Amino acid sequence: MAIQRVLTKPPLRDYSDIEPLPDPPQVPDMEQFDGISAFAWALGSRCKRRDGYLVSGGGYLRSDAQDNGDFAPDITFAENVGDVQRIVRRNGYVISEVGKPPDLVLEVGSRSTGRRDYTVKREGYARYGVREYWRFDPSGGDYHDAPLGGDSLVDGEYEPIEIVSESETRHWGYSEVLGLEIWWYEGLLRLRDPVTGEFLHGTPEESQDAVESERTARESAERRAETERAERESAERRAETERAERESAERRAETERAAREAERVARESAEARMAEMEEELRRLQGG
Repeated sequence: MAIQRVLTKPPLRDYSDIEPLPDPPQVPDMEQFDGISAFAWALGSRCKRRDGYLVSGGGYLRSDAQDNGDFAPDITFAENVGDVQRIVRRNGYVISEVGKPPDLVLEVGSRSTGRRDYTVKREGYARYGVREYWRFDPSGGDYHDAPLGGDSLVDGEYEPIEIVSESETRHWGYSEVLGLEIWWYEGLLRLRDPVTGEFLHGTPEESQDAVESERTARESAERRAETERAERESAERRAETERAERESAERRAETERAAREAERVARESAEARMAEMEEELRRLQGG
């Protein structure tokens, strides 16, 4: 498979004078091609705002033009690369021409190549100066020495990266180069954002589905918010009506109380006058 860069722009220069490296031979029992493509897509989508980054797969990695080595990583990642299109045209990553080693390479194991991935290639990538070397075994450990392995270059030698095994079907390690977690997730090669805890989308369809799901969720949330607002306003109107009715009832009660009080005062006044008149009458009769 020829080298490919995810989300690359068309060449701006004429690279016809560059002789491409040959395509590496295909491994008959190579597995997880879809997984490699999904990983490359997710990584490329994550890095698309960066300048001078490369995500490639299947091309040779060599130290210089005279190197006849047969290392062809399934995934090669490099950032701060001056001329990405030149690498694409070269159909491989030649360190002396690029000016720096890749920052990360990843190999997916197969029955015929698995042991070589964690022995010969591990030593070779350290010698090339690759900062991180990751290995993914779709079989769960039959091809490699573990389902997932990673190494970080320290003083020219690889030191193992801690792999967390949450269960038999979930293993992950943190890549300092990518700022992401690399996962063996139920047999799939995935990337996860440690900040959000969400897995990166591995295909354009997944990305589109995620956008559509987010839009649907947002519209649903907006409808719920609108319904809640309408219910809140209705409740406020009911409360205002009840308050007005209560105040009206209180005013009526106050009016009735005042009327009763006036009636009592008038009655008592009338009774007092009647008593005075009776008293005056008795006085006259007695006199």
